Amino acid sequence: MTNPKTDNPELNLATLFADYTDEDKARELLESLRWPNGAVCPHCAADKPYKLTAKADSKSPVRAGLYKCRTCRKQFTFKVGSIFEDSKIPCSKWCMAIALLCSSKKAVSSHQIHRMLGVTQKTAWFMLHRIRHAFAPVLAAQKLSGSVEIDEAMFGIKNQPKMQVVALIERGGEVRTKIVDRISHRNIGSFMRDNIARGSTLNTDANPRYKGVYLPAIKHESVNHSQKEFIREKPDGSKVHVNHCESFFSLLKRGVTGAFHHISKEHLHRYCDEFSFRWNTRKLTDGERFQEAVALTAGKRLKYRETIAA
Repeated sequence: MTNPKTDNPELNLATLFADYTDEDKARELLESLRWPNGAVCPHCAADKPYKLTAKADSKSPVRAGLYKCRTCRKQFTFKVGSIFEDSKIPCSKWCMAIALLCSSKKAVSSHQIHRMLGVTQKTAWFMLHRIRHAFAPVLAAQKLSGSVEIDEAMFGIKNQPKMQVVALIERGGEVRTKIVDRISHRNIGSFMRDNIARGSTLNTDANPRYKGVYLPAIKHESVNHSQKEFIREKPDGSKVHVNHCESFFSLLKRGVTGAFHHISKEHLHRYCDEFSFRWNTRKLTDGERFQEAVALTAGKRLKYRETIAA
């Protein structure tokens, strides 16, 4: 994933609170992270807009950070075409919310954001969902390769239908998730074929549903947890296990238990995207992860009615 640079690479919650509570500074920070090479029109993608400023004797004020495109002649700010569009929430609070979400390894709840930032719980909930929406993966051109693990986990409350999440993890690389009603050859076969490169080795547990799935040029190895086999070392020194998947699901389950308490099927994919983002950027600092998160907000607008209609 990209890692945009700013003049202050040591961003963290302390520096954001100390240096970016001023609304103009916070806006300029978000603007610079969305457009590291200068403003770009979100309407026509032209890259040479000009900033609008009021004349000295003008009685009509101009909004801070307002640009006008030389090509399509439309006005815009950095918020247009992003998760921030039409938001009345101060930029400084957006910075804090993104920083808290990025640095909370086991998640942060909307009630916590509501108390810390002084917004309503409903507003905090929608803010967090918009940030998670920014983390939604795009179609990946690069498939997972090398040793790839797959495992599944169940979520839900007692006496209710369970939700199943399947995770594919490249060792040392990214995680990709899919929500399914049940584990079957049809449900997971296309997911594996679309995301695992030929020549890779697939590591699974002894779940019989993984056997018999057509995976061209992909070797299949498994461990039997029921026989207390969790890691098996092969003669060539490579190891067969699904421990990275277990670790990912452990974090996700701790988030559900400790922060969210309950998640609905309609929004489960957003929580998976949140934890996937933190996993995929685990080698970055909190400041670098914050910068990465803001860079992903472009083109990811989410309206409130879309969340409640999910």
